[in-house]
Amino acid sequence: MQKKRIVIIQGHPTPGGGCFCHALAEAYARGAAEGGHETRLVPVAELSFPLVRTKDEWDRDQPPPDIAASQQDIAWAQHLVIFYPLWLGTKPAVLKGFLEQTFRPGFAIGGWREGRMEKLLTGRSARVVVTMGMPAFVYRWYFGAHSLKSLERNILNFCGISPIRESLIGRIEASARKRQDWLEKMQALGRRGA
Repeated sequence: MQKKRIVIIQGHPTPGGGCFCHALAEAYARGAAEGGHETRLVPVAELSFPLVRTKDEWDRDQPPPDIAASQQDIAWAQHLVIFYPLWLGTKPAVLKGFLEQTFRPGFAIGGWREGRMEKLLTGRSARVVVTMGMPAFVYRWYFGAHSLKSLERNILNFCGISPIRESLIGRIEASARKRQDWLEKMQALGRRGA
């Protein structure tokens, strides 16, 4: 098995841990270490950055120090794993703000070449892990998994990241046994670097 450089992006808005998203990311990191992979953690809720408020800021401003460090980690990585809880049907605002700051022109996308936007993060794969209170099949089939699809299509794939796999974890308040099953699955995915 090929060893990978993996960046774990913790998108839960609660800093310092203690939530199921944190436990899942920790299980993935444990598994990755067991598999001989190198990992780095980007704890989004603990970073300091303003929101991007204008197109001019997005196009021209230099990223704040915490964002620049996160960009270095992403540039180093071969595989990204993004964890976040579903809040009001989408990703938490702090994660959206982080993505807008991080995946900006010059880092994630380049200029137009032969009628296409340059994708500067090609050669990387990703896994997106989304937790929610509702059953995952309801989110996928009834709601169309719209926030997940937006992240995959409009951010990750737009920058060249592919393939993108997903893990939807529903009914997180259900039973301790179910949560333990998911932790074991995350650890196994980490072991494989998947």
